[in-house]
Parts: sequence; C-alpha cells; structure tokens
Amino acid sequence: MPEFMITDMKDSDWESVERIYLEGIAGGNATFETNAPAWDAWNGAHLDACRLVVRQGGRVIGWAALSPVSSRCVYAGVAEVSVYLTRSAQRQGLGHALLTALIEESEQAGIWTLQAGIFPENRASLNLLLKCGFRRVGVRERIGQLAGVWRDVLLLERRSARIGP
Repeated sequence: MPEFMITDMKDSDWESVERIYLEGIAGGNATFETNAPAWDAWNGAHLDACRLVVRQGGRVIGWAALSPVSSRCVYAGVAEVSVYLTRSAQRQGLGHALLTALIEESEQAGIWTLQAGIFPENRASLNLLLKCGFRRVGVRERIGQLAGVWRDVLLLERRSARIGP
C-alpha cells in the first residue's frame, strides 16, 4: 500500500470530498442523503474543528468530519461522526487510521461523546466503529425510507475516557 497522510481538510479539498461523498451515496448503505449538498450547506452543517482528509500520492481518498447533534449548549461536547473513503481505498486500514485521528482531534477539541448512525447492512462501517471503541446503544427501527424501502439505523456512541463524565 502506498504511503498515506492524514491532514486537516482545506476548503480547496471540497471537490474531492464531494466526489467521495457521492460514491458513498451511490452505494446505498452510507446515508439517507440522495445528493451531496453544496459546499456552503455542508460547511455550515459540520464543526469547524475536526475535519480531516487522508491523502495518498497527494490525492484525497477519504475524509472525516463531525456534526453537532444539537445547538443547545449542554450538548456542546457531543458530535456525530462521518467517515468516507473512496472505494479503491477501502479495506486497507485507512478507515481505522482516519477514525482514530478524528477521535484524537475530537478529544483535543473538548468533545466527550461521539455518536454514529449506521445502516445494519453497512457491516464494514459497523465493524470499524466497534473496533475504535464505539458501542451499540440502540436501533431506530424503520426510521426513514431510502429508494422507497424502510431502513433501520443502529445507534452507536463512544465516550471519551479523557473528557467529561
């Protein structure tokens, strides 16, 4: 595997981030979204801190970011995780490296709880989260439809051992 580097995401990475996000959407098991948002919408929906990309040969092949779960100040240390890799970068340990780096950045930013919602069929993402210390806390049964099919979402969380309660 060629060498990779995890760096902070730059605004100029958006085109690559969007392309990778669209790959995830097309796969049908990553998100309820059916289109990638415009940069301004994506930028506004994610925390300014904790935006990472993984580069291989100078090319962005994956990204990770956090979204706030609420605007209420009591939840300031709780965020939802997004991690996406281009298909050619999957199953090489890059997701683990990227999520591990995101966890470290989140703790440095004062985040004490990370949450994730995963379709049960997305076994690779589920296994990655469990490997990185997330635990399953529940299931939202038939919470939404994708392409006319009701889908469940597994809820997972990871509590920081270094921050918070």
